[in-house]
Amino acid sequence: MNKKIVRISAVLAFITTCALAQKQDSVKVNQLNEVVISDTKFAQSKEKSGKVITKITQEELLKKSGQNIAQILSTVAGVEINGNQSANGKNLGYYVRGGRNRQVLIIIDGIPVTDASGISFEYDLRLLPVDQVESIEIMKGASSTLYGSGAATAVINITLKKASKKAINGNAYINIGSNNTAQNSKVNGQDFNQGFSVNGTASKVNYLASVNSSESDGMSQIANFDANSDYETDRFSRINYLSKIGFKATDKLSLDFFGNYDKINNNYDLVYDNTAFNDTNLNKTTSEQFRFGFSPKYQYAKGEFIIISSFNKIERKYDDFNSFTPSIDASLYESRSVNVDAFNKYKFSNEFFLVTGANYQFHDMLSQTIYANVAKEGTKFNMIDPYVTGVFTSDFGLNLNAGARLNVHSEYGNQLVYNVNPSFSFGKNNDVKVLASYSTAFITPSLYQLYAEYGNLNLKPEENGTIEAGFEVNLLDKKLNFNAVGFYREQNNTIGFFFDNITFAGQYITIEGINKAKGVETELSYAVNSKIKLNTNYTFTQVDEALDRLIPKHKVNASLDFQASKRLFLNANYQYVDARKDAFFDGTTFAVANVNLSSYRLVNALIKYELVKSRLTIFGAATNIFNEDFVENIGYSTRGRNFRLGLNINL
Repeated sequence: MNKKIVRISAVLAFITTCALAQKQDSVKVNQLNEVVISDTKFAQSKEKSGKVITKITQEELLKKSGQNIAQILSTVAGVEINGNQSANGKNLGYYVRGGRNRQVLIIIDGIPVTDASGISFEYDLRLLPVDQVESIEIMKGASSTLYGSGAATAVINITLKKASKKAINGNAYINIGSNNTAQNSKVNGQDFNQGFSVNGTASKVNYLASVNSSESDGMSQIANFDANSDYETDRFSRINYLSKIGFKATDKLSLDFFGNYDKINNNYDLVYDNTAFNDTNLNKTTSEQFRFGFSPKYQYAKGEFIIISSFNKIERKYDDFNSFTPSIDASLYESRSVNVDAFNKYKFSNEFFLVTGANYQFHDMLSQTIYANVAKEGTKFNMIDPYVTGVFTSDFGLNLNAGARLNVHSEYGNQLVYNVNPSFSFGKNNDVKVLASYSTAFITPSLYQLYAEYGNLNLKPEENGTIEAGFEVNLLDKKLNFNAVGFYREQNNTIGFFFDNITFAGQYITIEGINKAKGVETELSYAVNSKIKLNTNYTFTQVDEALDRLIPKHKVNASLDFQASKRLFLNANYQYVDARKDAFFDGTTFAVANVNLSSYRLVNALIKYELVKSRLTIFGAATNIFNEDFVENIGYSTRGRNFRLGLNINL
């Protein structure tokens, strides 16, 4: 075993032996009471779920102070968020079970979110501050039956914070950190996050309003070309406004409204990897998002009926320095999305309920570039998807989740997907659960791939099928939880890009043929006593050559929580990311070559102290403590050793 790994293990062991024990009955991990929503759209005991769903609660988010959403998600088994260790303005890549961004669906408060003008219809998680988030559920595997297009390898289900039960409640926070690469050692603040919120409940009305902002500088988005180069830094800023209001019309009927505005400004550099001319302070981009929606919920004796509706507009602007002209080239991408999902849960008995629903989506886009203009009038499509899911749960341990969805697309016709997910729990207190599933998914071609200057109206939807099997076991009076899942995934009709080096013509195409991914994901959680808890996970992923880019074959996360006293909390965590393959673009030959990126290891630590009980908390964090110099993406900078200080005030 690597000496550095041994050294970290020894440190963690030392912390563990120094911990103080407490009453054993206070450390029981009562997983029977944990509720998840991702596999049925309605709250259900995690014990009854046939999936291993990772839930990051508000308590766990507070133990990760100073981290952004991408960094938090990248510690989950089976999830790799590429770019989480790069400069803040760097694009993010979502890699789950051998899939990429287009195969991972992001959901916010029950609403699928996308950028309809993007090449792969993905959502930019940089738009969302972690301080607005209440909890996150990650459900891996094909899930198009409930969630439609894009839910091929994972659904990341994000729930935003809700109003307090108090008449008025407030929160404010600020944290300041350094922003260094491994070659720098500045300790002055160059990464700032701050915000406040007001919320509460008065009679039948609840409300929430929050403002969050972030600014950072000090890092160049691209790595220095050589030891003599000193690239300028690239600034990043974000502002977020969120408002919610709810009305409890009757004991059975509630009405919820939301609206939010998000804006990112950042500088970025040119794309060539080895010309030494890619550094510029002239490239700027702005991304703005405006969302609003309405959701009525009606409960009745046998079930519940919900409508979730939303409108989303995203506008991205780019100012690119053209070294051939030389001048600034302006580009604009704009999209609009409407999403209405009406679904009903009807409970036939204590053992069986049925979820039926229909989902309508409309998307359009426009783009204006120096190469071509695409008008939104002819660049649009809609989908109408009826779906049904039946859920059977028994007293003797057998559970079954099965369903189907018909995607009716205005451009390519119909697509049927389905899932079957049995599980069985047994043991003294249902401490052991075995599970299996087979599910299919589809990914619709994006508007850009269909209608843009490189578009192709003959594209077919990508098809995915996943089979998985595993188990989950709880031991030592629920203090020890271990689960393992093996998966095998096939994807067909992958959408690729063809480029002719002679004519310089290009077009999106459907690549027929099957590409495969397989692997194993394991998680271990052990509450040693009331003060110490260990969490660790391991992921093995093996993919066909066509999928093998920026996907580590082995990945390990380990975290040790130490509640030293009622007010003092400490955490140490470790991450190992195996070697990966990347694509190197040669700016002198205009050719793409494959490169190998070395593995890397990160060690981080956090200390939190509650100065005033339930009112004022301060924290300090150190990341990449050993200042490991590594490459996350070829040609781009990565973070070295950094420090962060912050405080949180509850009013």
